[in-house]
Amino acid sequence: MEPYQSTTPFGQRSLTLAHVATQIVASSRAPEKVVHKWKIFHAICTARSRLGVSERSLSVLNALLTFHPETALTGEDDLVVFPSNHQLSLRAHGMPASTLRRHLAVLVDAGLLIRRDSPNGKRYARKDSAGEIELAFGFDLSQLVVRSEEFESLAADIEAEARALKLVRERITLCRRDISKMIATGIEEGVPTRRGGQGPADWQKVHAAFRSIVDQIPRTATKQELEPIAEELSQLADDVLNILKTHIKSEHLSANESQTERHIQNSKPNSLIDLEPSLREGRAAGAEPKPQPTRFAEGSYPLGMVLSACPDIIDYAKGGISNWRDFLATAAVVRSMLGISPSAWEEAQTVMGETQAAIVVGCILQRGNAIRSAGGYLRGLTRKAEVGEFSLGPILMAQINSRLQEKRTA
Repeated sequence: MEPYQSTTPFGQRSLTLAHVATQIVASSRAPEKVVHKWKIFHAICTARSRLGVSERSLSVLNALLTFHPETALTGEDDLVVFPSNHQLSLRAHGMPASTLRRHLAVLVDAGLLIRRDSPNGKRYARKDSAGEIELAFGFDLSQLVVRSEEFESLAADIEAEARALKLVRERITLCRRDISKMIATGIEEGVPTRRGGQGPADWQKVHAAFRSIVDQIPRTATKQELEPIAEELSQLADDVLNILKTHIKSEHLSANESQTERHIQNSKPNSLIDLEPSLREGRAAGAEPKPQPTRFAEGSYPLGMVLSACPDIIDYAKGGISNWRDFLATAAVVRSMLGISPSAWEEAQTVMGETQAAIVVGCILQRGNAIRSAGGYLRGLTRKAEVGEFSLGPILMAQINSRLQEKRTA
């Protein structure tokens, strides 16, 4: 008599049509089919979100697979494993029995396992006179063979999606870096964004367009959400690069004139007129004494000069300070470390401009214990700036002279 194999679970566990469908599929496995159990397990782990199973459930499946002695799972072998809950718990890194039962039910409902319960619900195997297993009660792994192509296909789809998402994120990151540095170059070099443009003023419009695109990027997004943003950034990057290229070509056409202008501009590098051109021009033109806030350096003070006056701020930079963007980001970190309140920082940026406010923070850091309250000191300088009594150039020169004096006496 052929041994009868039960199709229903033991005890109060219910039988669903999905369970019956799973058993029908398992009975149709081709005898000649062979799969590598750990490769299939890897595919299932990759596709777990599509299959509706958690990492804990997969750790139980991993433990069950260790009870099958062969690496290969075939369509003709008996693939029932029958460890006790105690043995299974040990291989599942000590998972409690109640948790173990819950995750086994998840694996069955997901169609990864089939229950082959004995009359009393225990898991065991009955052997024939030759010592071969005649009938086993436990968990049938046949679904891993039957659905192997499905698992591999799901895993391949997920890996392809992850790769596509990674590529579009890389594209956005590269475009953001290129655009920000090209805008900074355009501002520092005074490149007009169009024929007859005013350089820095027009670059602020370009920067505003850049920020409006970047602000659309969600923290967690799909490839479909990021692709149009990547396209916008790519187009903007091309436009900004074309502006710089056009400027370079125009400079080549009037190379002699440009060289003469650069010679005149660099003839007095240490004069206070060069250090504070915005103040001088504002007073001569009758403009308001308050500087307008900006997100980029206007180039009033060379970055090398600022770092020479305030070298301590470099210690707080993640990867060094090679441009104004790095300096502004580091100043924001130092501001918090010095205990300067967000309101005092925002007010200073509004009155002085983002760049000058950041330089002042660097100066405060450099002076160290000489300033009792960094926040109060910054507010005091902000009040002076409001009435046109604040000048950053002399402060930087005093810092540089002080450091030079320290080196001489050292």
